Amino acid sequence: MKKSLFCLAIFVSFIFLCFAETEKYFKSTLAGRWYPAEKAELTRLLDELYRKAEGRDVKDVIALIQPHAGYQYSGKTAFCGLKSLDKSYKRIVILGPSHSMRMSDTCSVPKYDTFETPLGKVSMDTEFIDRLLKEPIFKDIPEALTSEHSVQIQVPLLQYVFQFHNSDDRQPTASEFPKIVFIIAGQCSLDAIREAGRILKGLMDDGTLLLVSSDFTHYGPNYDYLPFTDNISAKLYELDSGAYEMIVKKDADVFLKYIRKTGDTICGYVPIATLLSMLPENSKAVKVNYSTSGGGTGNYENSVSYFSIAFSGAWSVKKEQAVKENPEKGLTVEEKKMLLELARKTIVYYLEKNKPPTPAELGFVLTDGVKEQRAAFVTLKEKGELRGCIGEIFPSQPLYESVLSNAVNSAVNDPRFNAVARDEVKNLSIEISALTPPKKVDSYKDIRIGTDGMVLKKSGRSAVFLPQVAPEQGWDLETTLTYLSRKAGLPADAWKEGASYLTFQAEVFGEDERK
Repeated sequence: MKKSLFCLAIFVSFIFLCFAETEKYFKSTLAGRWYPAEKAELTRLLDELYRKAEGRDVKDVIALIQPHAGYQYSGKTAFCGLKSLDKSYKRIVILGPSHSMRMSDTCSVPKYDTFETPLGKVSMDTEFIDRLLKEPIFKDIPEALTSEHSVQIQVPLLQYVFQFHNSDDRQPTASEFPKIVFIIAGQCSLDAIREAGRILKGLMDDGTLLLVSSDFTHYGPNYDYLPFTDNISAKLYELDSGAYEMIVKKDADVFLKYIRKTGDTICGYVPIATLLSMLPENSKAVKVNYSTSGGGTGNYENSVSYFSIAFSGAWSVKKEQAVKENPEKGLTVEEKKMLLELARKTIVYYLEKNKPPTPAELGFVLTDGVKEQRAAFVTLKEKGELRGCIGEIFPSQPLYESVLSNAVNSAVNDPRFNAVARDEVKNLSIEISALTPPKKVDSYKDIRIGTDGMVLKKSGRSAVFLPQVAPEQGWDLETTLTYLSRKAGLPADAWKEGASYLTFQAEVFGEDERK
């Protein structure tokens, strides 16, 4: 009996040790350098800054631009932003720039289970991180976090606010504290910025706060930026206000043009542009606080500017605006024609200029119908043969944006085909499938051939067929599911047991077949 109990104790200890060893955590590298390493001393500093900060009355905050300097310089401005938060969050995505590591058209998403500061540990959202890391532009580069302060420095401020100043004056449990995600943006082109924004936007929900970490103008010989040498305080304010006005426009291209024109040394211009590329139409920017280190010290020889900017709105479409499964009134004939023309002209524009256009650049005036949040696939055919087909299942952006981005993807990014050449476009016919939101069904037997599009999921793999695929091929349900299983990289009969299914419907419309 004693021997059995001893063996059981050894086994339990072994399991405990294995579990403990599997937890991957990162301890902040900023303690003792950017802020006090001792909890009591750090808390006293944050107490003082928090008392001095004044928030703004902003409803439904979905994003913040926050400074990332040492707390003695920018902590008050940062707390002004955090005091403006009007609700709780289940997740906070912290997006900051890389100051020291070169990463071209890449964003690092370090994967850890927990992150530790002098105020304790917080959980990281590993599921959200895994979804990002499936995309080529996002990579787990651990060394990008080690020396990078822009994302790390936000966490003690968040811990202080959420742990000690929540609404019911009690410290939340680990499950109640928002999980965090770090994204460290490299030196990205506008195309890469838009791609990162598109992916992130698809993962946002109204329980997520996007916190963009950026200081603004770095002025003086230390930063090799001296656009003026007199009346510095007023001219800094004018320069920073100009950047804010570009941010209000919610246009990444316009903001980046301002940076190029002025040479403004905004270190987080890539994260800010990424935010601007993904903000929903219902969002609005609110300036919460502005300050400069020169104003705080009384010495403008070298000065850094700090903004806290809140964005109100909703990442998700409101219930009453959502697309119905069987809408009584779908797209009009004119709207379908507009989207087909938008897809064709977008492909031509991209092949000529190597960047996607905006509808305005192509001369389109958009109707309300094409602005609704709705997913779409764009299918290209040449002489009746498939030439490209890419889309999205879940609605994450206005329908016209889904058509615009997937027209480009179908033309140049479908891995099954070579990229479309400029002189090929005239031979292509374009078909658009505007989808309803997918819904889970209990069994494959609930799928209606010719009516339902379908998503099969099993063993971490998935594949999708649009509603028109089966009728075009003359397949019955079992044949369709067999091909769908193979498309997912599964055995042909994998659909029979252990698979789950989503179905959706589509408005399908296209051009006449081109010869």
